[in-house]
Amino acid sequence: MNKKVTIQDIADALGISRNTVSKAINNSEGLADATREKILLKAVEMGYKQFSYVNTLAGISASSSKENPTPPGFRGEIALFTGLFLTRSHFASLMLDKFQREISDLGYTMNTHRITDRNLADMTLPVTFQKEQVKAIICIEMFDWDYAEMLCNLGLPILFVDGPSKKSGRSLPADQLYMDNTTEITRFVNDMLKNNLTRIGFIGNHNHCQSFFERYTAFYLTMLMAGQKVEDQFVINSNTLSDIKSQIASLDELPDVFICANDFLASDTLQALTAVGKRVPDDVKLCGFDDSAESRMSRPPITTIHIHTQIMAFTAVHLLISRIKHPFLDFRIVHTETDLIYRDSAKID
Repeated sequence: MNKKVTIQDIADALGISRNTVSKAINNSEGLADATREKILLKAVEMGYKQFSYVNTLAGISASSSKENPTPPGFRGEIALFTGLFLTRSHFASLMLDKFQREISDLGYTMNTHRITDRNLADMTLPVTFQKEQVKAIICIEMFDWDYAEMLCNLGLPILFVDGPSKKSGRSLPADQLYMDNTTEITRFVNDMLKNNLTRIGFIGNHNHCQSFFERYTAFYLTMLMAGQKVEDQFVINSNTLSDIKSQIASLDELPDVFICANDFLASDTLQALTAVGKRVPDDVKLCGFDDSAESRMSRPPITTIHIHTQIMAFTAVHLLISRIKHPFLDFRIVHTETDLIYRDSAKID
């Protein structure tokens, strides 16, 4: 009988600590990509197949191995590809929690495979990915167009939850799932205009991903259709706090309202406005997107747009499983409902 390979065996083979190996196998933060890849390659070489890949979201995945026999009714693995550690603050964390439970009931497991900068540069798959075990791929926070196209050519059912910006007018040959990025931003802009708040700006790199692109486009078109000018100095096309701070500090005057591409950027914008002595909502009103925990805990609480993560999870399951069963279906692009939530940051007197 073959000896079960342990984390300590891998550590001994590489001459490193058990804790370092554990971090690599559990996809924890604080480890260089090169070190992580070296450890995972050794793990695969030695026959260690206990990858749990829960990252910071507990309980998302569990894979079968020789030591863990295939359970009755097992249909295969759904591979999650992501470029980020998905914390509880990210909208996808709650969605994936529900998604995993639903596919588990259908006989599938899910393994998370983190796509590193090196994978993107070299156009390589993560060493943990074993195509022969995988029935489909779900991609989250995967915004590199060339890499996404490469994944589409693997010959596996694939679903992008959000995806690369379609600024060129092209779309990926894959199923795509988005939240409705248009309706509630259109509503918010019109609400502001009705209250004579006509100087509205946008913060966020609108080419970062398709959702950011759609949110910016909704803002821009709503302003134009209302006969309002979009002032270039009020559009900050960046996702970094330092850029937001410096560009806000350089403005001779501020807009009435800033719409931010997500709640994290709204929090950064609140910090940048505070740094120049401006108050929200008295001096500038603020709206984010996602309805993250940070938007509720912020002072003041941030007006935002709520994503229905449970509905997104059900839709993701339907799209992937139907694609597995019917691989020649036309590709589908689905948007799920969102809701504008007013809080103190955009309170209208």
